[in-house]
Amino acid sequence: MSHQSDLIATDIEAYLAQHERKDLLRFLTCGSVDDGKSTLIGRLLYDSKMIYEDQLEAIKKDSVRHGTTDTEFDPALLTDGLKAEREQGITIDVAYRYFSTAKRKFIIADTPGHEQYTRNMATGASTCDLAIILIDARHGILTQTRRHSFIASLLGIRHIIVAVNKMDLVDYSQEVFERIVKDYTDFAARLELSDVRFLPMAALRGDNVVNTSEHMPWYAGSPLMYLLEEVYIASDANLIDFRFPVQYVNRPNPDFRGFCGTVASGIVRPGDEIMVFPSRKTSRVKAIHTFEGEVEQAMPPLAVTLTLEDEIDVSRGDMLVHPNNVPLIATHFEAMLVWMAEEPMQPGKQYFLKQTTTMTPGVITDVRYRIDVNTLHREDATQLGLNEIGRCAFALEKPIACDPYRKNRTSGAFVVIDRLTNNTVGAGMIIDRNQSFGAPGSIGSLGSRLNGPKDSMDPTNSTIRAETGLIAVTEREQTLQQHALTVWLTGLSGSGKSSIAERLERRLHTEGFHAYRLDGDNLRLGLNRDLAFSEMDRAENIRRIAEVAQLFNQAGLIVLVPVIAPFQADRQHAAEIIGADRFFEVYVDTPLEVCEERDVKGLYQKARAGEIPDFTGISSPYETPPTPALRLTTVDHTVEESADTVFRAIAAHIRL
Repeated sequence: MSHQSDLIATDIEAYLAQHERKDLLRFLTCGSVDDGKSTLIGRLLYDSKMIYEDQLEAIKKDSVRHGTTDTEFDPALLTDGLKAEREQGITIDVAYRYFSTAKRKFIIADTPGHEQYTRNMATGASTCDLAIILIDARHGILTQTRRHSFIASLLGIRHIIVAVNKMDLVDYSQEVFERIVKDYTDFAARLELSDVRFLPMAALRGDNVVNTSEHMPWYAGSPLMYLLEEVYIASDANLIDFRFPVQYVNRPNPDFRGFCGTVASGIVRPGDEIMVFPSRKTSRVKAIHTFEGEVEQAMPPLAVTLTLEDEIDVSRGDMLVHPNNVPLIATHFEAMLVWMAEEPMQPGKQYFLKQTTTMTPGVITDVRYRIDVNTLHREDATQLGLNEIGRCAFALEKPIACDPYRKNRTSGAFVVIDRLTNNTVGAGMIIDRNQSFGAPGSIGSLGSRLNGPKDSMDPTNSTIRAETGLIAVTEREQTLQQHALTVWLTGLSGSGKSSIAERLERRLHTEGFHAYRLDGDNLRLGLNRDLAFSEMDRAENIRRIAEVAQLFNQAGLIVLVPVIAPFQADRQHAAEIIGADRFFEVYVDTPLEVCEERDVKGLYQKARAGEIPDFTGISSPYETPPTPALRLTTVDHTVEESADTVFRAIAAHIRL
């Protein structure tokens, strides 16, 4: 079955080329001890004719000495390679096996079932596309079933096959199978598992492994091999966000400088503009080199060497991205952490954090909570022990270019390394601000996200506290002869916010007030340059603007903020940061058709042509402020008149 092809006999080179073009599926088997993981893999290899005759004879001999099945052939011995594994009939280390069929190539990770080897399971699962979770039909769902299912969800494995094994020991009972399906479905409803399939089998006897079982006519589905060959994984890869961690600078002669690495996500082509992080230098891709020669494009997981048109500084640990699609540059973030060391994790202790090709010192500042894998409930914790999983806050000495793990499994993953022993002690997955593990569903708007345990980019911990100086805000206001205030102008693009803010700033200056305009575009070119226009990045953009405005208010200044800020929850959070008594919201109410007529940048035209995704008013909503302090209608008023209206409205608030 594995290599049935006439080309083997007639044209071996054509056959090898055909074999090379097959797609690759990485999957793992996991579950509790003695659920039959190794037996399943052995049966899969045996029934698919992937065992050499001499290897089969050796296994038969070992089956007499170490076999646990009272049969001539114990399939588990194909993968249990360690002496201790064969003696005990268990899996300790992660065993990898490779095989192929006419349709696909496979890499199998056989992971251990004991709780003490959970870290090994996490290691094996980190690169897999699919997980086979085995359940002993006699025992049903156990602790390790829940633990491994949670880790599979945590690691972003999108395809799950729940294999109810040893059906022969329960007389192939349909009732037993359906009860386990219901129990698992109820449990998995709280996990982010999008593609779950259930399969009854008896791996030792080969029922529903490669061939359909005659003992379970009530099962109308396909056997395991068919599911593995047909599961669709092409859409799993992230081909949107180009990320290229630089592994090595190749300089074989003075005329060639190439940057080697593996494409983590996205697609790159010659001529593409790229940006280097963290330096933010830009250039264009000159050529893409591989061992076979130059190619016209590269996508994951291709290892390539990129040459650039300009001589810019690029080193190991840097990341190449597209300028209009950049990662988060962070020194503080939160992550789900699997602790893998006997010594408990210690908040505040210095560790090394290795992410892609960069390594930096850092500390775990806080444990937000620990996950009880049996109930998926959050528990208060001050540290994590061996194999425990929790949400932790990190602070690094230098920034890293990263993405949420759900968005990018390469740039969103990292390992924690002990600085003294150089042992890997933890594996982490950077989480999105709107991601909530251990609870059903996810949290949507920024307002609700930030009302959770803590904002994932919040660096606060027990060692950092707000400092108050010797000069109070009221003293600064007395010196400047004004009350500090933030005038927040919100509305559609083209509504007139920026023009009104410019005139208002001039009017305030003329009247003797100290005011400053925080222009959204200017901030996008500087402080918020690393942010794109996703909902998450827009929320972060507003948060940063609000924080800056609040600091200006603390200095006694009047701040003008003309920004779209389309979501009410984001504006509400800005008001909370600035303070309700200093936040004056102005809704610049201009009809969409008028905004489109005023569109000097041509943004609306590009948005309607599909060139700008998630554009407010076209493909993304604008939530009208329910109770603004002032509502401006600009259709029948000039910019000067509108600015005067705002000035009159805030005059009572800013005069001492």
